[in-house]
Amino acid sequence: MRVEVKAKNNFELLRRLDESLHDGVTEVYVNLRPTKEIVVHILERAPNVRRISCPPSLYPKVSKKVINALLQLGVELVPEGYPRGRPRKYDERTVRQVQELLRKGTPAKEISQHLGIPLRTVYYLANPDTPPHSTPQRK
Repeated sequence: MRVEVKAKNNFELLRRLDESLHDGVTEVYVNLRPTKEIVVHILERAPNVRRISCPPSLYPKVSKKVINALLQLGVELVPEGYPRGRPRKYDERTVRQVQELLRKGTPAKEISQHLGIPLRTVYYLANPDTPPHSTPQRK
């Protein structure tokens, strides 16, 4: 069983680990750097854990002693990325569909009405590499 525990600070993380962990847990994701204290807390409450993961940006900051101690116990500590930022509103299929219709010469206004997408978004999806507000500066 996998458990994700997210908190704003170590104190809150330890409290949430107390609430979330039990013997059936085998994988744990924590959004803060796994310190010695956090790892010991995890292993005390969930002795069957075989994998602990954290964000890739924090993994290099984890003590080598902690990583080696976990390996000796048969527990893997790995970086695991989660998508950051706001989720995309339109999936890749819709983006390709808009671009294909534009290539075929379908007017943007017609695409907007047909797919129920704002006209401005159709223009944006046509050129996703262009910043949304890249108008020339007036002097």
